[in-house]
Amino acid sequence: RPTWSADGGTIYFTRENNAYSLSLSNGATRQLTDVRVGPAPVDSARAAGQRGRLEQQQLELFDVIRDRSALDSIARAERKAREAAGLQPIYLAATERVVSIDVSPNGRAALLVVGQRAADQKQAEVPQFVTTTGYVENLRIRTKVGDATSRQRPLWISLPSGRATRLTLAGRDSTLGQLSVAGWNVDGSRAALFLFPDDHKTRHLVTVRSDSAALVTIELLRDSAWVGGPCSSCAGFHDGGRRLWFVSERTGFAQLYSASVAGGDVRPLTQGAWEVLSVSPSPDHRDLYMTTSEPSPFEKQLYRMPIDGGLRTRITAASGGHAAVVSPDGRTIADVYSFTNTPPELYLQGASPGDTPSRLTVSPTEEWLRGPWVAPAIVKIPASDGMELPAHIYRPEDTGAQPNGAAVIFVHGAGYLHNVGNFWSEYPREYMFNQYLAKHGYTVLDLDYRASSGYGRDWRTAIYRWMGGRDLQDQVDASKWLRATYGIPGSRVGIYGGSYGGFITLMGLFTAQEHFGAGAALRSVTDWAHYNEGYTSNILNRPQDDTLAYRRSSPIYFAEGLRAPLLMAHGMVDVNVHYQDIVRLEQRLIELGKIDWELASYPVEDHGFVRPSSWADEYRRIFELFQRTIATPAGSGANAPR
Repeated sequence: RPTWSADGGTIYFTRENNAYSLSLSNGATRQLTDVRVGPAPVDSARAAGQRGRLEQQQLELFDVIRDRSALDSIARAERKAREAAGLQPIYLAATERVVSIDVSPNGRAALLVVGQRAADQKQAEVPQFVTTTGYVENLRIRTKVGDATSRQRPLWISLPSGRATRLTLAGRDSTLGQLSVAGWNVDGSRAALFLFPDDHKTRHLVTVRSDSAALVTIELLRDSAWVGGPCSSCAGFHDGGRRLWFVSERTGFAQLYSASVAGGDVRPLTQGAWEVLSVSPSPDHRDLYMTTSEPSPFEKQLYRMPIDGGLRTRITAASGGHAAVVSPDGRTIADVYSFTNTPPELYLQGASPGDTPSRLTVSPTEEWLRGPWVAPAIVKIPASDGMELPAHIYRPEDTGAQPNGAAVIFVHGAGYLHNVGNFWSEYPREYMFNQYLAKHGYTVLDLDYRASSGYGRDWRTAIYRWMGGRDLQDQVDASKWLRATYGIPGSRVGIYGGSYGGFITLMGLFTAQEHFGAGAALRSVTDWAHYNEGYTSNILNRPQDDTLAYRRSSPIYFAEGLRAPLLMAHGMVDVNVHYQDIVRLEQRLIELGKIDWELASYPVEDHGFVRPSSWADEYRRIFELFQRTIATPAGSGANAPR
């Protein structure tokens, strides 16, 4: 993304793998780097002996050879003159690519992150069946977890010369799994980076000076599961560039810290059993604006705090979710605000507490606004390990309906996602569908189960080496709570969800049969050994190194346990969870002789559907499944296998 110079007179941006500057005073654009893909040209030395004599003979005999030699000489001279007077080119190997280029605020340096693809990677392909040409066309998408992994390396580029220097970490190669540039000090003499080795268990926060290629470690964060959490790449300079603020999960919750840029002297700036979700400095760099969950895990509120720490002042007042940005003069806040039953809208308000926000947008249609849309209550369900599970509950009574004696549990996707709160859901269609179910008599639960975001490190990593363990048990505990609280037996509890939610649905129907009477698994992972590298190896390590983790976490190994009716739905052009995943499970179910299951395939859809007709078809099938199976008591004939 474009960035501003320190004086505000220049914009830096990237185009075709190189950095450029745009002067706002005269509109002049200047190329700052010269990154090229391919081997650097080599001046060929004259051959000696017999081969040298043959080359000399060719020059003597043929005009065309003499012409080529002259052109080569001119090209070499021009290249040397250009490099002497201007930018030094940086040549990348054929397997390398530019990941990012970040120019310092003063324009005197840039950080280049280069990615290198392993030569022996095997790319999975996703076929498209409905195409313009009428032929099947394959999309080359990604590797599978455990295949040869890509690497990244950082380079310091001195400007305006373009000279590149390889950065090193503690005397060793700094080629790592992933790198991100956190920021620069104002004069551009020092930068901060986050380095993530590909074992996912450490995070190096480092600084580098313009006069040295050595990286200085500010914090080495270790996690026996995997390093993560909100704002895990948030950092910036303060105190005249002498200190660095950053976010760390070192206490189990993402909090703000400050450290010397020389390393050491780490001081906490915030403390508590809540999370810092985002941070940005004020325009004058005297304060930090941060969005946090300090009031409760169900709130996202904006605070201002002196950049060296101290009293936090809450700026936003309304309960809900706030995503706010401060204006360049520091006097106004643009806030995207939402509540549980109110979609995000843009507001403007002053940057002082108590200022009244002014609404600028009205996004939903008039038909949608007529609603009514219920704000589901938040309940806390006791888990079998003594913890409390936050959940939204949609009660039929809240919609004017009578309970039908059945319930549905919705399982949100991604795993690490925050869906229970006083803010608009990242699953708006499911929010509406859950209300539809409640209007038809179902009691609906939506849990922030273990692995969800918003509750700290231990909640986040509770699924390490066993997806479908603690996270599934939370759904089972919710089913038990429905029986204890509302008298709803497990045979009349349905479960549905997409992606990770589809995976949990499969694990529930395959391994916890007594607690669920039917399920709809959408775009589901069925075998984690077939998913991607970045997400999966965080949680399960790699399949060749941790076979137990993959076997006990993959539904395909437990398909024998299917007893209840199952609907599976999957887009055939899903480039995230490939259609192959569900086809492999389908074949497994066929070979096991399982009945009362079906697969709905969507030929033109990706992981997230686009066409309204596909969404409508999918949710019609889910509703009909629950109506046919759990809506009435067992034995009435309505839920008999087809």
